[in-house]
Amino acid sequence: MRYYDRMNTTIETSVISQSPEVMSGAAVFAGTRVPVQSLLDYLAGGHSLDEFLDDFPTVKREQAVGLLHELSHSFEVIG
Repeated sequence: MRYYDRMNTTIETSVISQSPEVMSGAAVFAGTRVPVQSLLDYLAGGHSLDEFLDDFPTVKREQAVGLLHELSHSFEVIG
């Protein structure tokens, strides 16, 4: 489910959430305060998904995999 309110610039999916009231508006994993950028930084730094999940236990594996799937799908649509 996606919710977008132009007045409050709030985005809500099963994977991510973005609201001005949470982490200064950074996109976070839904139900957490963990920025999605953290996962990308971990992977770019050579760390595994399991290491990320161990360090951020509030993020569910399904959320992390879902984010990566959405990102890979967005590149398919662009290309």
